[in-house]
Amino acid sequence: MRLVLSAAVALLPGLGLGAEAPLRFSIADSWTMPLVHIEDNQPTQGILYDMIQSLARQVGSPVEFHVIARLRLQAAMERGDVDVRCYAAQSWLPGLSGDYIWSLPLITQRDYLVARADNTTPVDPATLAPQNIGAVLGYSYPTLQGQFDKGQLLRDDARSQYQVLEKLRAGRYRYAISSQFSLNWFNQQQPPGQQLHSVAFLEEQRLGCYVRNDPKVPVQRILRTLLRMKMSGEIDQIIAHYTSATEPPPP
Repeated sequence: MRLVLSAAVALLPGLGLGAEAPLRFSIADSWTMPLVHIEDNQPTQGILYDMIQSLARQVGSPVEFHVIARLRLQAAMERGDVDVRCYAAQSWLPGLSGDYIWSLPLITQRDYLVARADNTTPVDPATLAPQNIGAVLGYSYPTLQGQFDKGQLLRDDARSQYQVLEKLRAGRYRYAISSQFSLNWFNQQQPPGQQLHSVAFLEEQRLGCYVRNDPKVPVQRILRTLLRMKMSGEIDQIIAHYTSATEPPPP
């Protein structure tokens, strides 16, 4: 009887020896829509939420989200608190060890210098007069980094991209840095005459995911699945779903 009961227990979902451990993904608390909407410290929707949910489903593992401050993401990976970090570029982490394996680029992010509706003149970022520039805490902006280092431009950091654009709209500074994704999403919530707009292109970055190279993590299954999702057009369809929205949910 004991053997029969043990066999029955092993067949129950989540209780057997073959049950998959959850895949643990980091979510930066500074991300906003359309990347992700965070509610009660958990993501509920957005490009990355949908992409990660689909990835975990196809890999065959439950998913676990860890919302972490942007500057602590890598430390969480190093401690083994999370297994996968997405929406990252290798140029952001030049000293990364061989304990991680990168996916192919999955999403292209384009950053712009953005101004209010009453400031429509295109600018050359290299010739900007000394002033504050709206930026997201912990984000790197290679095109302007030299001017930041010299003190010609001063970063006015906010915790999220949405807060940066809100401060620009309120006139806290003349220019801010924003991705095209975030700018378009923000403008969907503004009256036509008050929408922000780009005045200079800054840089384009190709972003992917990287995975802890740990025997307990199905690294190759994750990477193969991400490749399939990209090549099939699934990731681009997820992006289009949110970037084409006309009635955005809360930021």
